[in-house]
Amino acid sequence: MSASLIPHRRDWLSILARSAPDRLAQLLPDLPDHALLRAPETGTVMVQGRIGATGAPFNVGEMTVTRCALRLPCGTQGHGHVQGRSHAHARRAAAMDALMQTDPDAHAPLIAALRDDAQAARDTRAAKAAATRVEFFTLQRGEDA
Repeated sequence: MSASLIPHRRDWLSILARSAPDRLAQLLPDLPDHALLRAPETGTVMVQGRIGATGAPFNVGEMTVTRCALRLPCGTQGHGHVQGRSHAHARRAAAMDALMQTDPDAHAPLIAALRDDAQAARDTRAAKAAATRVEFFTLQRGEDA
């Protein structure tokens, strides 16, 4: 695979964090040999938002997140942060991060499949929202003419 088709690490970490746990398990059924640096653990993070994406930040609330860090026998470290309480999902995300660092050509198609799944889900949501769209129009009254 050409280097231009391999995503940057921040992109594949984002894709892994948002992936469906069972889809990631389907794509990576067997975890590589690894040593845990940080066993999967669940906690909360504060989520911030901005009105209109440019306003002052404000705290929206807390979100449950699970994280994991591991090291492959070659020494490559992988990190996974996922929404929710799935320890297996966080471990798979960390393993995939490490695998992408060691052999991106072999594993980029798995990331591409997860990215395509996410895009299909966004398209489905957008189509459902578009189906409920209401068009408003007004008639001009004669007094203003």
